[in-house]
Amino acid sequence: MSGLARKNRLRSLSARSGADFASNDYLGLARSKRMAEAVAAALAAGTPVGATGSRLLRGNAPEHEALEAKAAAFFGAERALFFGGGYVANFAVLTTLPQKGDLIVLDELIHASAHEGVRAGRAEVAEAAHNDADAVNDAIQTWRARGGAGRPWIVVESLYSMDGDRVPLGELIEVADRHDAFLFVDEAHATGVYGLDGRGLAHDLEGRDNVVVLHTCGKALGASGALVTAPAVLCDYLVNRCRPFIYATAPSPLMAVAVATALDIVADEPDRRERLARLVALAGKRAEDLGLPTSGSQILPIIVGDNARAMALAEALQSRGFDVRGIRPPTVPEGTARLRISLTLNVGEHDVSALFDALAEEWERTP
Repeated sequence: MSGLARKNRLRSLSARSGADFASNDYLGLARSKRMAEAVAAALAAGTPVGATGSRLLRGNAPEHEALEAKAAAFFGAERALFFGGGYVANFAVLTTLPQKGDLIVLDELIHASAHEGVRAGRAEVAEAAHNDADAVNDAIQTWRARGGAGRPWIVVESLYSMDGDRVPLGELIEVADRHDAFLFVDEAHATGVYGLDGRGLAHDLEGRDNVVVLHTCGKALGASGALVTAPAVLCDYLVNRCRPFIYATAPSPLMAVAVATALDIVADEPDRRERLARLVALAGKRAEDLGLPTSGSQILPIIVGDNARAMALAEALQSRGFDVRGIRPPTVPEGTARLRISLTLNVGEHDVSALFDALAEEWERTP
């Protein structure tokens, strides 16, 4: 612990306070009246709070199956499976579907859960430079030249959680098709926000037999859990072979109701995405005025570099009523400690302008 403190990496829990520039509740659905009413109605109708067991025992509730059917139709996939969270879903897919003799090519900046999954899995692993389709292609060709005979898996996020930039999906699906590979796309920060009716950046690829997609439910959908959408044969394989699915108590049926309602809201209320887009544009302009780069998404990293200064800036902004968090290595690469500004509908344009006014002042006075 003392070593972490010396490196300015010591973490601690802090209470929520100030204007929300830290959460992933992009569409402001976590406190949605419509979702709350749907859950209350389900509870009044007899839906249990707990699932009482795994899905393969007595934990398989009608609400789970209804959500999975709705999600498959909404995202355009053949099947969907509901997991307790995005971390476990990433881990579950990557420890189950890629086989011994396969190759997994990871983007170097992908979620920690993906790294944990491949570390616990059976396939060979290679990392590729961030958002570099040529590097992915080269990794597969090198593996084949060394005698690799299985199936490659290309594993990426569609919108990266710490940089806010988008993956070149068009280039990557061409690489996947060229090498008879699977493409696994984590849509955690795009689901609900981008794509037709909020279906995500990979919505045009859903339904293909070599595409698996993960949609987390605890970010823009305002609930918790995760949906894996994939060909039916792969979902059947997960039900039969995936230990995190087989042996875990199922998510609450009430949460399945909440997520199903969130999908309806995302489809029915496009104005939420429009309002968020206006906040993104405003924040981008204010960042440019300060000479800072922009991401073009609701995730705006302000790269500071030094760990101590990043945390000092975050604390200064928090003291002024803005909940902005500092992000340090190992979550991000060495030398790229940053403020991660997250734009949500829990704030308005006035809040965004006030935040950047405060940032300009604190940037000058914080050594």
